[in-house]
Amino acid sequence: MTSNTLLQRIRQHQYLRDLRNKLLYLHKMLLETERIAYEQVSGRVSSTELLQLVIGHEQFAWLHRISEIVVQIDEMLTADEPIALDYLQKLIADVRSLIVPLETGNTFERKYYNALQSEPAAVLAHAEISKLLMSNVE
Repeated sequence: MTSNTLLQRIRQHQYLRDLRNKLLYLHKMLLETERIAYEQVSGRVSSTELLQLVIGHEQFAWLHRISEIVVQIDEMLTADEPIALDYLQKLIADVRSLIVPLETGNTFERKYYNALQSEPAAVLAHAEISKLLMSNVE
């Protein structure tokens, strides 16, 4: 492996770790807004109950899309073979298209839009991801 190839792999891995961490933080903020909305209707829930809701309740299902991308990133980071640039670019494109809040879009887009309207921390997390997605990774 050449030093340029090694440097490229290191940059890709750092980029993916940063993206993963920022997505996890966004997920945490969105989960918190969804938990609050759920509790306003159904009453307080414990951490264990919340986990069950996240896994199986329709109200939280939209958050699975972020979780799925985090799992993809984890798989890329732990793979033995180098990350193919086209696979990395597709992942970045997927994240870019996912985090588009639309008031009249699909379920994810609408819920994401509403969360960004009500939760400043989610707005900041969104901005951090958007900033990272604009940076160059090779």
